[in-house]
Amino acid sequence: MRVTMVHERLTEIAGSENVVAEMFREWPDAPISIPIVDPRVQACFASQVKTGRLSALYRAAGYRSYAPLLPLVPAWLRRRDFSNADVAVISHHAFGIAAVHAAHSIPTVAYVHSPARWAWDKKMRIDETDSRAGRIALDALSALAIRTELSAAPAVTSIVANSGAVAQRIKRHWDRDAQVVHPPVDVDFYTPDAAEAREDYFLLPGRLVAYKRPDVAVRAAVRAGVKLVVAGHGRDADKCRRLAENGHVEFLGRVSDTELRSLYRRAKAMVMPGEEDFGITPVEAMACGTPVIALGVGGALDSVVEGLTGTFVHGSDDEAMVSGFADTLAAFDGSHFDPAQIRCHAEGFSRSAFRRKMAEVVRVTVERGAA
Repeated sequence: MRVTMVHERLTEIAGSENVVAEMFREWPDAPISIPIVDPRVQACFASQVKTGRLSALYRAAGYRSYAPLLPLVPAWLRRRDFSNADVAVISHHAFGIAAVHAAHSIPTVAYVHSPARWAWDKKMRIDETDSRAGRIALDALSALAIRTELSAAPAVTSIVANSGAVAQRIKRHWDRDAQVVHPPVDVDFYTPDAAEAREDYFLLPGRLVAYKRPDVAVRAAVRAGVKLVVAGHGRDADKCRRLAENGHVEFLGRVSDTELRSLYRRAKAMVMPGEEDFGITPVEAMACGTPVIALGVGGALDSVVEGLTGTFVHGSDDEAMVSGFADTLAAFDGSHFDPAQIRCHAEGFSRSAFRRKMAEVVRVTVERGAA
């Protein structure tokens, strides 16, 4: 079976790039069309990447920002030639699905990390920029993303969502049904270690950006009088430091994977205060036998099991969320959780499980197309 793949950009290694990496391991001969590529980013699938003039423009701009190039991505993808493939597998964030127009003669599978959440949710755009010019530009880009999705979604043969929450968004925005295949997590690296004893702190890992709500975790920890270790960086870092002035909050900045694993192993629990499409970090924590305290919405509902691998906090507004997390942190007793059971649950999100499920989706899609 000749597979071709599409990904929107390669400017960093994050969750969606790990998805593409596992697809590459399943189909190592598949070319991967990516319109915007930073060649300094080391990806295991770099040898298969096919790019073009948008990457040249990105290089000419000194790799400062890919955002001005995003409006050109749909047109670039529509001009791809997939005539030598039996199926196209598309990794979609906002514009990747435009490639379906180039694959009109073959079946397509779209792995949807989410419909462009920032495009469909105006509140997310408000949180992204403070300038009027920035808001105007982001509103225009959002309109293009929505048009691109609505134009392409009806033509996709099979749609795969990375969580139940994303499947619901796909149904709401695109009026398409989607099956769920959770993203791959490296549960072979993130493991428990009895030699690393539990310590008296909660862990907040990941980027410090508005939609992940690190401010909620910091405010809750200060209110509860507990220690919070923050492992990550982002544009909300200074805001979080100001909120933490009267509390016991330690900011580590970016840490290596090995350091993060050690932090997971020693934490009382991981804190997840924002709504994620799926959320890789809670599964990494659980793979280390560590329970998760999560906001009870979005992707966390797919990964965290109440009372078995963690607990949920609910709140309809900021104050209710902060209060809920503060109460939970103050009363949290990790002895109620079995690290072995938590680890066993996390193993269901392994990289091999992801590859097996995606291979089956693609096989069935191609067979139906040939029938």
